[in-house]
Amino acid sequence: MQALVVPTASAHRLTDLEWQERPMPTIEPNEVLIKTQSVGLNPVDYKVFTGPHPDWTYPHTLGLDVAGIIEAVGADVHNFRPGQRVCGHGNLSEDGCFAEYVSFPADALADIPTTVNFETAAGSLCAGLTAYQALYRKANLNNVQTVLIHAGAGGVGSMAIQLAKQAGKTVYTTVSKGKQAFVAKLKPDAQIDYHAENVTAKIQALTAGQGVDLIINTVGNAEADFPRLAYNGQLVCVLNPPAFPAKQAITISNLDLGGAHRSGNPTQIADLGQMAFELLAKIAKDQVNPLISQVLTREQLATGLAQIQAHQVTGKLVVNFD
Repeated sequence: MQALVVPTASAHRLTDLEWQERPMPTIEPNEVLIKTQSVGLNPVDYKVFTGPHPDWTYPHTLGLDVAGIIEAVGADVHNFRPGQRVCGHGNLSEDGCFAEYVSFPADALADIPTTVNFETAAGSLCAGLTAYQALYRKANLNNVQTVLIHAGAGGVGSMAIQLAKQAGKTVYTTVSKGKQAFVAKLKPDAQIDYHAENVTAKIQALTAGQGVDLIINTVGNAEADFPRLAYNGQLVCVLNPPAFPAKQAITISNLDLGGAHRSGNPTQIADLGQMAFELLAKIAKDQVNPLISQVLTREQLATGLAQIQAHQVTGKLVVNFD
């Protein structure tokens, strides 16, 4: 089978990637073999090979988000069958899904609803599940009325805006001026141009000096969010969490979506599949949309990663294998 690989441990650039003929994956008793139909592209796909990964052997196949058709199931798999349409977010420490076939732990998979196509399913996973986990696993929404979501034009930010609005929250987001027309379609309650406006002052003005109840930070520098939080506020960090502040009685959560695979905790691995199932149900009902901007061919996969690396993409890039 053909796969897009990092050929050696010294390959750290997108131009080093190669399509190679690789052996068909074997499956463990708890795994399924998937014939790849579509894959989603994410910033993490190029970031992970900027330095040697300690768990990789080479050539290493990239790719985390796959949607496809089950070809075979392991002996211990009883909830999936050959021919079923499934999708899932994978383990970056193992060979990935930029390949014609991929082995995948069955518990981390979700069935794709009949009204959702492969492209939409693949494009919903990394960013969509990160946003979903931030809102529905890390945050306690019972005491949340206002939410600040950083980088609203990004994959995580755009999905988080939709999920938070669908949950009935007042949503503010930071967006550069050039991307505000794109984000306006998601109907946030306010957009803040972080290049031209003081984000903290704007949040204080929008909340009558109280701050927001929840912040989803996808950009780092999370210490800057402390004065933007209300008392008992919550901060969910997709990147490194900050040192804990002495005041405000706030809650800080760190988010590492794919870390569930590496944890070895079967409950958390299964929750990747459960979250995907819940998110796809919302997508099937047109409650949220992954905002796919372009569907590429497999020959354009590395080019798509280069576009993401150069910050040339608004919306989601998906690659079709068939």
